[in-house]
Amino acid sequence: GPCAMYRRSALMLLLDQYETQFFRGKPSDFGEDRHLTILMLKAGFRTEYVPDAIAATVVPDKLLPYLRQQLRWARSTYRDTLLGLHLLPGLDRYLTLDVLGQNLGPLLLAISSIAAIAQLALTDSVPWWTGLTIVVMTMVRCSVAAL
Repeated sequence: GPCAMYRRSALMLLLDQYETQFFRGKPSDFGEDRHLTILMLKAGFRTEYVPDAIAATVVPDKLLPYLRQQLRWARSTYRDTLLGLHLLPGLDRYLTLDVLGQNLGPLLLAISSIAAIAQLALTDSVPWWTGLTIVVMTMVRCSVAAL
């Protein structure tokens, strides 16, 4: 996110890996905060969430730049989730559920929506399970946030 602090000694140990980030054989420099956190966790360092930290970020005020920013962030989220999947079992259960929800939620929503439109078009019946899927995913996300 917009606010992270790292020990200089830890950063220096990982600097070469951090500066030469590749994904699928191509240089990759977006999502650098998440990538650095994954490198830190892989190296055995721990992270700490500070709930009273205050941070700000720049949000574009025009639609196209905003969509580009969101696409860039989404790409880095999915890429770094793939790179960090093996770390999930050792992490806090809240973080594990949050990562799963961030990645599976949009996928299930997209699949449900496409299938619902197809069902409605082909059978002229209301796809009740689409609503159920959205409600269940919302409840899962809310229950994880309540932990």
